[in-house]
Amino acid sequence: MEFWRDLLIFVGGLWAGTINTIVGSGSLVTFPILVAVGYSPVGSIISNAMGLVAGGFSGAWGYRREAASARRTLLRLLPVSFVGGLLGAILLLVLPETVFGYVAPVLIVIAILLVIFQPKLSAWVKRRQALTHVTPEQADHQPIPPILYVLVFLIGVYGGYFTAAQGVLLMAVLGIFFHGTLQQSNAIKVVLSLVVNLIAAVWYLLFAFDRINWLAVLLIAVGSLLGGFLGAGIGRRMSPSVLRVVIVILGVVALANMIGKLVSA
Repeated sequence: MEFWRDLLIFVGGLWAGTINTIVGSGSLVTFPILVAVGYSPVGSIISNAMGLVAGGFSGAWGYRREAASARRTLLRLLPVSFVGGLLGAILLLVLPETVFGYVAPVLIVIAILLVIFQPKLSAWVKRRQALTHVTPEQADHQPIPPILYVLVFLIGVYGGYFTAAQGVLLMAVLGIFFHGTLQQSNAIKVVLSLVVNLIAAVWYLLFAFDRINWLAVLLIAVGSLLGGFLGAGIGRRMSPSVLRVVIVILGVVALANMIGKLVSA
């Protein structure tokens, strides 16, 4: 039984690492799996965030060319994501676990809706960026509006607290306020999400060491590392419809699981 449980967590990490690079919301795969096999909701978020850091590194490496073309923009947004992610991780540990039990279902619903409407959002972003007629180099030298700093910070807080769908949120705000190519936006999304997960993981390591399930972290880390390379390789040419359907199904399972626990409590 333990073998099949561990295999399920590994496959979840592989899937999450792949889709995080392509569409985001990989935590809607790994989080429901961890909760379903018996981990506490907050413990699942902590172990999940730490495990997905590896996939974030591989995904960022896969998009290194696009990230280099948006270097100036990334350097200005990275500190904002860093602070937001740190604040979110602090809130997860400071607030009572019962608060997370009530907040998480709402965040799951938001994440599911974002995933469902992402195709329309992505199409709109693509059309909008195509109409700007700005080269990647010009886009990287444009001034960043203050509202983008604020939104990236808030998404960082959300990502540090819950992790799921922060990539979708980032793509939305970048589509509105950053006038580069879609691949530049995707690269920025991958790197900023990595920063949030990384600072959250360091915070958990320092202040929630006893709540980390290291086997789950290892399985998700190895799986997401491989998945991150796969996602970066196929993300430029693969239709993510099937992946999105699976994300929504697992998100609904997680929602039903958490609501069931609230009702029975």
